Formats: sequence, C-alpha cells, structure tokens
Amino acid sequence: MSVMQVDTLAIPGPLRILPARFRDGRGWFSETWSAARMRQEGIDVAFVQDNHSHSVEAGTVRGLHFQAPPTAQAKLVRVTRGSIVDVAVDIRRGSQTYGQWVAEHLSARNGVQLFIPAGFLHGFATLEPATDVIYKVDAPYAPDCEGAVRFDDPDLAVDWGIDTRTARLSEKDAEAPAFRDFVSPFTYEPAP
Repeated sequence: MSVMQVDTLAIPGPLRILPARFRDGRGWFSETWSAARMRQEGIDVAFVQDNHSHSVEAGTVRGLHFQAPPTAQAKLVRVTRGSIVDVAVDIRRGSQTYGQWVAEHLSARNGVQLFIPAGFLHGFATLEPATDVIYKVDAPYAPDCEGAVRFDDPDLAVDWGIDTRTARLSEKDAEAPAFRDFVSPFTYEPAP
C-alpha cells in the first residue's frame, strides 16, 4: 500500500487525501502530511498554522467561511474524534464550476482528509457529539480579510447531512449574507 492516496473531486482544486494506516497489535500509525509527497501531487503549500476546533453537539455548523487575499488560505482538514461533512464551494469568478460544491465525509475512523485551496468557501457540519477537527492553513488568521456566506443558502443548496433548521451556529454565521449578494475576491486562473 502506498503511504498516501490522493484523489481529485468533481470540482478542480479540492482533493480527497487518504493516508495509509499501518496497523499492529498496538494500534496504527499514519503519516498525515508530507510536503514532499504533496509536491509530487502538485500541492506546494507551506502551512504556517494548525487549528483545532471542538464541537460539543452533533449538528454544529461552522461556515461557510473564506479569507480574502492577500491572506487567502489553503486548508488541509482532518477529524481526530467524531465525524463531519466537510464542504468546499468554488468562489473563483470565471470558473466553470463557480457556485458549485463538493462534500466529503471525514471521520476519526476513516482517516480521510480534504485539501481545500484558496478560492473556496469552507465549512463543516458535525455528525456526532464531541467532534474534534484539526486543520492546517497556509496563511495566518486575518480578521480584516475574513468573510462568510450563509451556510443554508438556497442558491447553493449544500447537503450538510443534518437537519439545517436545528443547526447550531455562531451569531456571526447566522448573520452571514446570501450567496447572490456576495462579490468574490477570487478570480479563476487556469493551470499552465
């Protein structure tokens, strides 16, 4: 088995990453990030910060968030306890998939990770109580560059895998604007 499986998704940019787990009588070991391996896959990112999110209840939604240039962020998301539906929405103006989304089920059990490049909204919904999400970012948090779009926007119609009417949200996420009112700071740049 290879050390890491990397799969493209329906929208160019985000990647599903499955690190191998090497098991023995003690449990398992997994290499969750390798800069050299990711460069081979065309991901040349210098992560500068690790974030840890703990959600007490199932049905907690964090998102849909972005950070605009000059501090736009790429992210690598994984779950160390519990499970989530992790969502990336293309907000690169001029992209053929603008406004479309992909979602992956990430859990401590399956070990799947989602790489989300800059130019995407990101959010997740917890499917279990006491869920821990760890994610790497390639730019520090910059409050003056952060933004959001309403997670349950009907124009996006994201399937969160939960009852969105009872979702637990921060006050800021509950007040996020509609997608139709959003002006993206990102422009699609085709690969050379």
